[in-house]
Amino acid sequence: MPGIETVRALLEERHLGLAAELEAFARERLAPLPAPESDAAARAQARELLRLLGEAGWLRHAFPADLGGSAHGPDLRACALVREALAAASPLADAVAALQFLGGTPILLAGTPELRQRWLPAIAAGRAMAAFAMTEPEAGSDVAALRTTARRDGAHYVLQGHKTLISNAGLADVYVVFASTDPAARHRGLSAFVVPADTPGLVFAGAQQPSAPHPLGELRLQDCRVPAAARLGQEGEGFRLGMHTLDRLRPTVAAAACGMAARALAEAQAHALARTQFGKPLAEQPVVRHRLAGMAIELEAARLLTYRAAWEADRGREEQLPLAAAMAKAFATEAAQRIVDGAVQVLGGRGVLVGEPVERLYRAVRALRIYEGTTEIQHLIIAGRLLGRPGARPQPDRARDA
Repeated sequence: MPGIETVRALLEERHLGLAAELEAFARERLAPLPAPESDAAARAQARELLRLLGEAGWLRHAFPADLGGSAHGPDLRACALVREALAAASPLADAVAALQFLGGTPILLAGTPELRQRWLPAIAAGRAMAAFAMTEPEAGSDVAALRTTARRDGAHYVLQGHKTLISNAGLADVYVVFASTDPAARHRGLSAFVVPADTPGLVFAGAQQPSAPHPLGELRLQDCRVPAAARLGQEGEGFRLGMHTLDRLRPTVAAAACGMAARALAEAQAHALARTQFGKPLAEQPVVRHRLAGMAIELEAARLLTYRAAWEADRGREEQLPLAAAMAKAFATEAAQRIVDGAVQVLGGRGVLVGEPVERLYRAVRALRIYEGTTEIQHLIIAGRLLGRPGARPQPDRARDA
């Protein structure tokens, strides 16, 4: 994988072999796939990608071996390598992997043994598609404002509400749904539930199509009854569980940004070497050389922040993770936007033609600055730490329901 030497000191030997395997998989299995240009095509391809990723074993790195995952247990550096390689070849493949990680992690962290055994091996193997349902029309960054409720009724909870911008909506086999069990308590009253897709009262309310095709949509919960055993952790622990999940996985969002940026830089380099203007290759034009150099510097810096954060997580340094993850996510996603934009500029008119790799990346990269906490939210987290308020935990924006 290009750039692996930059972060070699933060990796172990097994990661180096994994990176080589991922590069071959992306080249042989993902590169030939057509980029979907409609919601229907994205949904069909997402299912096929899930099967491919599961069979190849890439999803298991987020889970321990006894639950169908990696022999090394949850390995965030491996997950980051997976997302970087996938995002460079297919943003949709990256999204499919990301949702398996995001939907499975809360079950891993807080599920009962029965929930973990039921769902995690299937999620890790790509047999069950996962989703993370937090965002609502009036609850994005302000997660505490969500209005979906979960009322206790004997041995069950009855869920009522409306979710929007949910990745894999209408396609997933299982959803982790966040709801309020005590609305007066705001974020301290939130709880999380595992809701299979075939649960009566869970309704797919329609697709929403982003600029880069990706299965996205709305859900309605109408007298949706789930067993009390489907709750993740205790009542009122949903907010903390959601934030911990996002902290843990934000470095992988940064890794996806690195993958898209690396692909864009490679496309720009190739074009600059092949294209002649004013009697000489673009690569000899000073303005182009300066642009490519700046793109390369930002990519290297993004990778270092990304794998440093994943390294902190793998060392179990939970106190350091929120700050490291916020820095990585903020810098890498913003840098990727600039790098992809720079690649479009280098390619000129070709760079805005539908179907060109950099044009697809231009549409795909934008969402990274929003989901799992906008750049502005990451800055608030960082500032809270810098200003001596380590307990400050602002809510994320549209928490990878996209």
